[in-house]
Amino acid sequence: MPADDHQDDDSPAERKMRFLFQLRSRGVTDPRVLATMERIDRGLFVRGQFADRAYEDTPLPIPCGQTISQPSVVGLMTQALNVGPRDTVLEIGTGSGYQAAILSGLCRRVYTVDRHRRLVQEA
Repeated sequence: MPADDHQDDDSPAERKMRFLFQLRSRGVTDPRVLATMERIDRGLFVRGQFADRAYEDTPLPIPCGQTISQPSVVGLMTQALNVGPRDTVLEIGTGSGYQAAILSGLCRRVYTVDRHRRLVQEA
């Protein structure tokens, strides 16, 4: 059986380890960013027919013709911001709310806006 065929049978701990390994292998090395991404379940932000793909390092469709960014991009962008616990962040484009959730684990406040009311309400 190919390695990818057993992913549905993985325990949550195995899935999380694979998720973190993907992040590290794509350049996300900041321990605070990795710890926050480990704590915040991306699966809570992916609904419907794509929910089973929430832990893949790929962008996925969300309502209003938008996408939830792939986790490695979220990690790299967050790492590049180098936010501290006393910082306040303004995010333009709430989307699924995943990026805002990651940021909220690293800084004091996150303000986020989106032109799509539905996305803001669901996030």
